[in-house]
Parts: sequence; C-alpha cells; structure tokens
Amino acid sequence: MALFKKRTVGKPGEWYYCLEHKKVEEGPECPAKDRFGPYATHGEATDAMELARERNLEWENDPRWHDAPRGGDNAD
Repeated sequence: MALFKKRTVGKPGEWYYCLEHKKVEEGPECPAKDRFGPYATHGEATDAMELARERNLEWENDPRWHDAPRGGDNAD
C-alpha cells in the first residue's frame, strides 16, 4: 500500500500553466516540476509566464538580492 496517492485529477477551478506543453490545464495534469499554479482563474494561468517575467525582472533589479560587493563606498 502506497503512503501517498498520486493526485491525478485536480479540484474544479484549479488552473495550472504547464511549462512542458506551454498550455493552461484545469487540474494538475502534469508533474509539479513542470507547472506553475494553482491559479484561481483560467486567465491568471494564461498570464503565468508574463507574471514570472515581471517578478524575475523585479528580483534582478532589487539591490537587496545582489551578492556582488559594492564599489569603494562602505556606508553600511
């Protein structure tokens, strides 16, 4: 007997964006490593890649997350 059952069918209204197939799916059809979500609506899942791009850009430009040493001014 398996300890964990693989959930093959999602709850109605759970939307995911599959990174492997590049499509929106209702319920988790693909493995978790290949998808974003869950999202509340089909539209939110459709915009998943754009949201990820925006968040990545914010993170890349956030000075709190850069490990590179600062120039000559050590004001901290």
